[in-house]
Parts: sequence; C-alpha cells; structure tokens
Amino acid sequence: MSATSLHITNGTVLTNRLNELNIEGQKLTWQEMLCEGPTIEQVYSEAFYELRKEFFDEFYHIDLETDKIKSALDILNHTKDFTEIILWFEYDLFCHINMVAVISLIQQKKIKLPLYLVCSGRVRRSKNMKGLSELTTGQLLKHYNDKIKLNHDDIDLARNIWSIYCGKDHNLLKPYILKNSSFEYLSSCLKAHLERFPATKDGLNNLERNILQIVRDVNVNSINHLLGYALHFQGFYGYSDLQLMRIIQNLKVYIDESEDGLILNRKGHEVLLGTHRYLSELDNRMVFGGVKKCDFQFNSTINRLIKNV
Repeated sequence: MSATSLHITNGTVLTNRLNELNIEGQKLTWQEMLCEGPTIEQVYSEAFYELRKEFFDEFYHIDLETDKIKSALDILNHTKDFTEIILWFEYDLFCHINMVAVISLIQQKKIKLPLYLVCSGRVRRSKNMKGLSELTTGQLLKHYNDKIKLNHDDIDLARNIWSIYCGKDHNLLKPYILKNSSFEYLSSCLKAHLERFPATKDGLNNLERNILQIVRDVNVNSINHLLGYALHFQGFYGYSDLQLMRIIQNLKVYIDESEDGLILNRKGHEVLLGTHRYLSELDNRMVFGGVKKCDFQFNSTINRLIKNV
C-alpha cells in the first residue's frame, strides 16, 4: 500500500472507513450529485460552480459552499508527489456520473498519473448489490487489492460520456450501452439514465413509476415509510434520501395520505394504467446535465428519447 496514492472517494462515510483501516495515501472526498442539475463539460470552472450553486439553491434550498469545494479540490493542483490515483465509486448512476466527471477533471488538469478503479456492486453469496461502505472489512480490502487499472480506451470512454451528458443529445449515449470497458456497471447506468425521462406511455419516469407502484402494492404507513422502500428498491439509480423525498413530494398529486397510511387516488391509478396523463401537474423542471427533463420522452418501443413538440 503506497503512501503516495491519492484516493478519491464517493463520500465521507467511505473516506472515514478507509482511514479507520489505515489505507495509506491522501484522501479527497467527492461531494457532489452530478446526476441531477445542469452541468458543463469544463468541470469546476467558474461557470460550472455558478450553475451548481443556482441548482442547489432552487431545487433543494441548499447554499453550496464553493469555497470548501475549491479548497478540497486544490490537491489536484499539486499531484507531483503522487504515483497513482485510485477512484472509489459504486455500481449506480449517482456514482457513475460523478466518476466520469472526476476522470474528465483529471484529464482537463493534464494529470498523467495511472488511474485505478475500486467499484462495488455484485458480491458473492449476496442477493443484493452492495455499496462500498456496506462491504465487510475483508470484502472492502479484497476490492482494493483487486482494483482495476483504467486504460486509455476506458479514460476516453469516460470523457466521451461526460461530454455527451453535458450536451443536448443524450441518444448519443446509446452506443456506449453495448461497448465493452472496465466499467462493469456502466451499461445498466446508461439505460437507467435514459429511463429517467418521462415515458411516452404514461408520462412517468422509472423512479416515479416505481414509487407509485410501491404505494399501490405495499401497505405503506407514512411518507417516511415510503421513502425507506424507495431507497431500498431503486435499482441502479443510487439516489439519496434528499433526492427521493423531492420526487415523493412531487408525486403527492397522485397519493392520498391519512392516519391509516398512503393509498393511490383515482389519478394515481389512472396514470399507472396509462389511461390519463397529468404531466402538467408534476414539476418537471429537473435538468440532467445539458438536457431538460421536460424536453424529451423515452419511447421504450424504439429505446430512444423523442423530443417533445
């Protein structure tokens, strides 16, 4: 274990875990959720900071502390003493969008160090996918020892995906769903991303439909109870409780809440059946990279996005 390693982790919990395990090297914690909100290709340029600050203020009423981010990222301006960079990101869309942004930032800064990836997901003898912080000590150390060195094709792939994500045509991501690379879960993440746009059938995206189906099929006692289900059964999205709670609040037009719990109202049943669409009643202002959610629909028959007229 080299003391000259720079570890870029996907969150504070994992950074603390690596420190507890005495994994040597400096740690940079990546504190972002680039799977939501506007982005531009030049990662953490002044224009990038401004976009992200406005997004968090408008959608989550959070004041983004740009000075702290700049201070943390300054380590990437002083990498001459490092011999390698190790990326710690998970199997989900949340992590993968952050990961391709990190790789792009490293390339934009012309850092020429070897890049390694530690990525969790499927684990032997477990039915469920595992995040890095959910692994046992033995499993986490094995993942570290089995880290994958990214080659030039992997790095170019990550940069291309980031560029497309920041652009206006996300159908350009489709060929990468079938492309082989060192990113084992990339294909599933890209599919999940395209299905974040409203479906032509019912006007719901995958996350929204899944939440309404939970209310329909499960005895849910409260909004917080529903949040727990949504967190556990979200598949490849990796959304935080903050993000999923915003979606749940947006879907309340379809849900009746009482002391007995949550049930779908008439509109909720109709939208799941695809007999009525109530898109005008949902807040669809969300932006994914360079594209507004409301500007496209996902057509599952032809497996592509169709621009709204």
